[in-house]
Amino acid sequence: MSRKSFQIGDKVELLDDNVAGIVTKVEREEVTFETSDGFEMKVPYSLIVKTEGRLDIDLQDDNLIEKLKSDLNPKRKGPSQKPKRQQPAMEVDLHIHNLVDKTSHLSNYEMLNLQLEHSRRKIDFAIEKRIKRIVFIHGVGQGVLKAELHTLFRRYDQIESFDADYQKYGLGATEIYIYDQ
Repeated sequence: MSRKSFQIGDKVELLDDNVAGIVTKVEREEVTFETSDGFEMKVPYSLIVKTEGRLDIDLQDDNLIEKLKSDLNPKRKGPSQKPKRQQPAMEVDLHIHNLVDKTSHLSNYEMLNLQLEHSRRKIDFAIEKRIKRIVFIHGVGQGVLKAELHTLFRRYDQIESFDADYQKYGLGATEIYIYDQ
């Protein structure tokens, strides 16, 4: 979609996530919009779609009507189908100021190694204590720590990693799931 297609005040939604908002700024290659939670997000045009305006929906389509009815009237779960409660994820904040008191004497390489060693210890602890989920808060930055974390995760056969909940952590966190061995 070209930048002329977006205007301040348009309602938009992220394509790959359930995040919507109203356009506050249109730039050369990006659009800034404010979410319903009051957060500002700046994204490329290719990641959003305008949700305001005329929709071409055939309301005579029986399949569409049945799908809408089933989505709007979910079947009630009986008492025997109570969802299993999931253990909350352990959070590990890897921002360097949380790991050491003073960083002026450390090189970037030393800081990165401290963060990775801290991560490795937390993973080993979680495996020992049978903790299934860990969220590593690494921040956005240049992506070096995130890339190194993914390399660390690949060393463990029982770990699967993915982006953490965007609404809670933004783009600066990775969640891992630890399978039983």
